[in-house]
Amino acid sequence: MEPRIQYATTADGVSIAFWALGEGVAFVEMPTIPVSHIQMEWQFPQWRRWYESLAQRRMVVRYDCRGAGLSDRNVSDFSLDAYALDLEAVVDRLGLESFVLLSPIHSGPVAIAYAARHPERVSHLVLWHSWAVTHEAASSQLRALAQLRDTDWHLYSEAVAHTVLGWSEGEPAHRYAALMRECITQETMRTALVASGGFDVTALLPQVKAPTLVLHRRQLSWLSVDVARGLASRIPNARLALLEGESGAIFLGDTAAALRAVNQFMGEGEEAEVWAEPPAAGTVHTILFTDVEGSTALTERLGDAKAREVLRAHERIVREALRAHGGSEVKMLGDGFMTSFSSGTRALECAIAMQRAFAEHNESAEEPLRVRIGLNAGEPIAEEKDLFGMTVIVAARIAAKAAGGEILAANVVRELAAGKGFLFADRGDVALRGFEDPVRLYEVRWREPA
Repeated sequence: MEPRIQYATTADGVSIAFWALGEGVAFVEMPTIPVSHIQMEWQFPQWRRWYESLAQRRMVVRYDCRGAGLSDRNVSDFSLDAYALDLEAVVDRLGLESFVLLSPIHSGPVAIAYAARHPERVSHLVLWHSWAVTHEAASSQLRALAQLRDTDWHLYSEAVAHTVLGWSEGEPAHRYAALMRECITQETMRTALVASGGFDVTALLPQVKAPTLVLHRRQLSWLSVDVARGLASRIPNARLALLEGESGAIFLGDTAAALRAVNQFMGEGEEAEVWAEPPAAGTVHTILFTDVEGSTALTERLGDAKAREVLRAHERIVREALRAHGGSEVKMLGDGFMTSFSSGTRALECAIAMQRAFAEHNESAEEPLRVRIGLNAGEPIAEEKDLFGMTVIVAARIAAKAAGGEILAANVVRELAAGKGFLFADRGDVALRGFEDPVRLYEVRWREPA
């Protein structure tokens, strides 16, 4: 069911459409200035699931900015302060004393300014593919789009759908382009973007008191990772999370990783539910298994309570590495994890980071952790947020062949990461339980040179 659309009035008399969904901590997601349509967004399953997954644990608030969607179109002021009035009208209308603020792309400077000026109201700030001064985002792709915007409105909207947001499928991309043309006029789009081109909140960055999360996808083509790094470095108490993928939309691509980063940033812990769209048929995954060597003997020797303390260190290290390298936790298997990556390179980097973290932990731990890691890649079957099939089974069998502190990988993983600087030692053809044909395995060298 679509949420009920309501209206708030800004201090300068502009009507702003908004909705609120769920209960709990208020989480305000700003529009991607200057394009938004809070009703038409629900026609896109990916968008709708993003909002519903956010609303599982909190009250999500979404609104249309001035000049777009169901908000007042008859406006002329598109200044940073004017956009801040839109936000203020909605949170005041709902009586929100404190809230989390998520701001994508062009709305970033507005959110930064609001957070700096109202530290008592913004409890957490999440910046998605954003910047402090607009000229930082002046890539060649965006400059080309700006020229197209004024000459061919239809082609411009199609190009934005593909280039900026990353809609890869034909029909959904066309539908989003149609949403753009429906929610804002060509002239308003030009006027609003020209105005936002002058936004510069650099001087306000040191004044942001709220804990801040800067989210950025590594393969994004139109905005450099350096912009995200620079933004995070200039905001006190900010952290940077680099995710895998190339889509500019938070609700496309590896949405589970983005949602997990937000949940953990807000202190909702590892158990916070996340939604992940089932992978499409034919998607290649690199599957990584971990397994604590001698966990049964450990439990017998230490007892359940003490053994759990030791194993929690394993869980913490694995999950921290997954967050840092864009991996997804598929499920926990007692004393091990099954995880998935869209990139073989990132999976290997994560495996190495895990073993180095375990080695560092063991230097001072009373009970050292010796963890086996095995990797395989292929096209598993995806059902109900889980993965099945031969690819998964082989990965588990490979992990079982490893010794504590070792990383073993199938040849297909080695080939996926060819030329990326990893060191492999050939372990030959190895028989795996339940399989007639042996599998070629390679040990991944992870220890730093002496």
